[in-house]
Amino acid sequence: MNSTESARQTSARGAICRGVDAQGACTAPVAQGAELDLCLRHHLVAYDWVTRDVGVTDILPSPCLACGSRLGVRYPSGWLCAVCEWKVGDLPDGGVASTRVDVVYYLRAGDRIKIGTSGNPRARLAQLSFDELLAFERGTRTLEHRRHVQFGEHRLGGGEWFTVHEALQAHIDELRAGVDDPWNSYSLWVSQHLAVHG
Repeated sequence: MNSTESARQTSARGAICRGVDAQGACTAPVAQGAELDLCLRHHLVAYDWVTRDVGVTDILPSPCLACGSRLGVRYPSGWLCAVCEWKVGDLPDGGVASTRVDVVYYLRAGDRIKIGTSGNPRARLAQLSFDELLAFERGTRTLEHRRHVQFGEHRLGGGEWFTVHEALQAHIDELRAGVDDPWNSYSLWVSQHLAVHG
């Protein structure tokens, strides 16, 4: 019996990894509760092997350009949207790419909130530095201006940034009610726009 076999049979602390690779048999301990007699390194090798074919579901690096979903599947060859299977990086067909739905957006950066507007929020938000997208509200510059006036008492300088205060937070909470992710609202508005305008 060689030392590897002996280590496998006599490990008093728990199971020994059964992985074998170019270096030979692994003698690393198996984590307590692991379902397979593999060390963490060999579990990860097996995981990477399986995900080459089945992918890993995760949050997309940015919302899908075709449907707006944030859920994706990552493969070694790249990302696919988990909803519409659009390949991240490809440009959508003309109808979807040219769809314009104006929104007022609310972003948080530290203890400040930005109220801005855009007809292409994906591109606009990609240009900004912020901590969190709080909400979207369907509307144009006219609505944005109304919000700036409405919360003007807490405006920082003459720009689009405001201090966090009770009235603004209540408005954002109202917009967020029943919405897990603001991008879901935007996707719905784009779909509605396409349904009406073809």
